[in-house]
Amino acid sequence: MGGYFINALLFLISTIFGFYLFALLLRFLFGLVRADFYNPLSVALVKLTNPLLLPVRRVIPGYGGWDWAMIVTLFAVQFLEITILGLVQGRIYGFFGIIIWSIAELFGHTINIFIFSILIDALLSWIRPGPNPIEHLLYRLNYPLVNPVRRRMPFINGLDLSPFVVIIILQLISLLIIIPLQDLGRALALGWA
Repeated sequence: MGGYFINALLFLISTIFGFYLFALLLRFLFGLVRADFYNPLSVALVKLTNPLLLPVRRVIPGYGGWDWAMIVTLFAVQFLEITILGLVQGRIYGFFGIIIWSIAELFGHTINIFIFSILIDALLSWIRPGPNPIEHLLYRLNYPLVNPVRRRMPFINGLDLSPFVVIIILQLISLLIIIPLQDLGRALALGWA
């Protein structure tokens, strides 16, 4: 019976932290691409993330065009999630391992956001062509990744395959860099390395 409770608790913790990390990362990425922050989705992200982010911004200013308060907040939330999940499972992870693991997880989440946003953007363009607020945000988010490939790749019978090429590249980065880095972080956290 205890195993079921632990699994349910792990699921709940992962879901809550995952949702909040998703909101923080999306807000950070929208800021990087200078997305429209008057969009309803952007407004919701700001309202959701401000309670945690504003106190950090009072202490850590932006510098060099980077939102360092957001970066520190993202890292702290990811670090806290891994630590809490470990404690619930009865494990105490090594500090250096959690640092590497957290960084790898954040990059992994970022790649997943881009993969899903590119897929959703492509599907929306096929199903409902024409501008809408979410499609505009997705376009702004994906443009820096998709446009360089789009410029070098011809359309095939009117089809733009550049989003799928970018997804393949992102998957390869995940498989060859992010997952090994996550495994290294886990190994160091557990004291295997």
